[in-house]
Amino acid sequence: MVADVETLSGGGFNGRQSGSSDDWKSAEFVAHRFASLGLTVAPLDVPEAGTPDENGAFMSAPVFSIGHPQVEITTADFALLATPPADYLPVLDSPSVNVTAPVVYVGYGIADPDRGYDDYAGQEVRNKIVLFMRGKPDHLPTPVSHAEKVRTARERGAVAYLTVTAPILSPYEARRGMTTDPSAFYGRQGSEPLLPGAWISTALADKILSSPGAVSTLRSLQEAINASRRPRSKTTQSSVHMVWEGKEGSGALYNVIASLPGRDPEVRHERIVLGAHRDHFGRQADLLFPGADDNASGTAVMLEVARVMRETALRPRRAIDFISFSGEEQGMVGSRFYVSRALQRAGKVNAMINVDHAGIGNGRLTVGLAGVDKSRAIEAAQRSGLFDRVDLFGFFPGGDHVPFKEAGVPTVTIVSGGPHPHFHKPSDTADTINPEILEAVARYVCTLLWQLANAPAP
Repeated sequence: MVADVETLSGGGFNGRQSGSSDDWKSAEFVAHRFASLGLTVAPLDVPEAGTPDENGAFMSAPVFSIGHPQVEITTADFALLATPPADYLPVLDSPSVNVTAPVVYVGYGIADPDRGYDDYAGQEVRNKIVLFMRGKPDHLPTPVSHAEKVRTARERGAVAYLTVTAPILSPYEARRGMTTDPSAFYGRQGSEPLLPGAWISTALADKILSSPGAVSTLRSLQEAINASRRPRSKTTQSSVHMVWEGKEGSGALYNVIASLPGRDPEVRHERIVLGAHRDHFGRQADLLFPGADDNASGTAVMLEVARVMRETALRPRRAIDFISFSGEEQGMVGSRFYVSRALQRAGKVNAMINVDHAGIGNGRLTVGLAGVDKSRAIEAAQRSGLFDRVDLFGFFPGGDHVPFKEAGVPTVTIVSGGPHPHFHKPSDTADTINPEILEAVARYVCTLLWQLANAPAP
């Protein structure tokens, strides 16, 4: 598994960006590994007409690139040329930009007067750059997506935006081991026009928010919003200069699908899916994003579990599909494509197990269940010798299991617990991976997969 992580996150695949030639090469690598085990692998050949593949293996995907970014902050006290990735990272599907404008802090960037909360009330942001926190106030019951926040900013005339993770993390962010550092991500939702944007550090946000004689911190503003349930938006005394070149092309996205047949005539038409996304961010903003933990680690676990399942003399009652998805970082487009195209033709899918960033943390395993009985997850923990290291939760809202859950398939999500300090950063390299954690995740996944594939027929 360590060797596979090193290979996939090495320079040969250039960060495995969806739709790129590097994505194709990484797909070939995984397909070759599956085939060498004697598994049946769906062809990767691109249809002559370039039409999407009916088996959910091939589709067209956008390819984004950000080049030569520069962000400079000017306050009443100083000017600062920010440095990526410590101070900021451009949102990777941002359009080209060359703008200088004052900054308006708009809290969480939410305008919902019907529920009595509007971060934009009393603020003029036309031709300004807005700064908003990720997430939502504690008192609002439903999340607001990043795309909705960008739409709100655009409709009010903002020319660009800055987003930041506030110091007080939500329970979900804490469970996933997220930090407040800038991370790479795509902001697009559908075909809506985009605003140029960047994810900045809390330290840089504090510099933007402060003024001579008045220190203002993101933490204090976040606490005030959560305590009063009222916005704390304000015009800052800072301006920001943002410039970079954003490009968009297109390419082919590949899901690699390998199958192990079931042995029981009664249920072998049923199947269990074990999936892990293969893609990452490639070379962006003059930086390489290797994606060792996210998600060469999950891919390595899947390949090892496939090896164990194939090389044992035992055979599962139900079929098992091993799927290496691409496009997860772009909004799970690969898994959504597979579910929309192939799920019904593949036979009944009893459950889907998703493995994502599984190589760093505190040694514990975080498991999210949706529709799978908790007793099965506990039994797998006991049988694998990991009972005292497995933490069970409900549904996780992000990852390639989501389209399956939306289609009514029970899902299990498995990540390594604790902090993931290199999440979506250029520092996510193979030397940060803990082999013992990889082994524990693989042992648990293998045990749970075997149980689900051999469960009694209802």
